Amino acid sequence: MAEKKDNLINFKIATPERVVFKDEVEQITLPTKMGEITVLPNHIPLISALVPGEVIVKKQNVVRAMSVSGGFIEVQAEKVVVLADTAEKAEEIDIKRAEEAKDRAAKAMNEKKMDAVQFAALAAQIEKEMARIRVGRKYKRVEQAGRTPKYKAE
Repeated sequence: MAEKKDNLINFKIATPERVVFKDEVEQITLPTKMGEITVLPNHIPLISALVPGEVIVKKQNVVRAMSVSGGFIEVQAEKVVVLADTAEKAEEIDIKRAEEAKDRAAKAMNEKKMDAVQFAALAAQIEKEMARIRVGRKYKRVEQAGRTPKYKAE
């Protein structure tokens, strides 16, 4: 096995369907229930709930962004594992589809009488789609400005 570099973190983000990203990176920024955190090598051990938002990974001046809808993170000194409900790389996000899904959920929330569980599910759907839209639009703006290698696709 190759020797581990002290300035890198073994990072993996997986959903029930696939491994979305796996690499050794310099830094990871994650949205948690307690706020956004940035993990650097030799971070203290931590387990936290993930909330819908943007995951940012940095390695060699290249920034990769992903949208997550929730899940859990486990941080160890040399390793970070994200088990996400859903996750997409910024370049994979279909902004139009995300906007349509958000609009459908908002319409259903306004039109129907529902119990607290249904309301919470629709609110979570809206939050997930808003995170996808934010990450997708940010990636598109950077791409249109001609600034790729930032947010570069693998």
